[in-house]
Amino acid sequence: MTSTARMVLVLAGICCVAGLALAGVYEITKEPIAYQKKLDIIRSLEAVLPGSGIDPDAFFLEMTREDGEQVKVYRAKGEEGQVAGAAFQVVAPDGYSGKIFIMMGVRPEGVLGGIEILSHAETPGLGSLIEKEEWKALFRGISLETTNFKVKKDGGDIDQITGATISPRAVTGAVEKGLKWFLGNRETILDPTGVDPSGLNPSGLNTSGAGPSGETP
Repeated sequence: MTSTARMVLVLAGICCVAGLALAGVYEITKEPIAYQKKLDIIRSLEAVLPGSGIDPDAFFLEMTREDGEQVKVYRAKGEEGQVAGAAFQVVAPDGYSGKIFIMMGVRPEGVLGGIEILSHAETPGLGSLIEKEEWKALFRGISLETTNFKVKKDGGDIDQITGATISPRAVTGAVEKGLKWFLGNRETILDPTGVDPSGLNPSGLNTSGAGPSGETP
């Protein structure tokens, strides 16, 4: 056997061992990772619909927006089995540094329970201030009927952040679109009946819905 062949065999062996090791690490860590993701979802649901006690694995809908995007609608169940609120993710594609992922909660009458910023890449100390509780609190208890969903610099009712208008503008626009989508699909979302396609959730429903630093304005 030539030295080249031996080298190839050695490298192949190393690759096999590395592959097996990675597979083992994945098997060990996949359940803790999944559990942490579930906890993160539960925290965001509690933030946008306080006191609702939503179980992310039950009483949900899997819907399709008009643009083909899939969305999971988490629903709060009332004392009599009715839908007492809904939470779902929206995406602001026009953040200063990319997409901003937002969880928003809506009461049956179309009033916001709140918003939670799930992830973003906005400028630390500027656009990242959309995560501040005092700014997110601006969205609690408001609706399309009571609020002009634009930042004040654009003639609306939502406070922008000094030096970072782009990020608040993006979030505000995404939340407004989310509210409009909810209202356009309210009948479906608030219907407590249906069967989840997985067969595991008797209260689900699969349907199609209508539905750099130094930021400057």
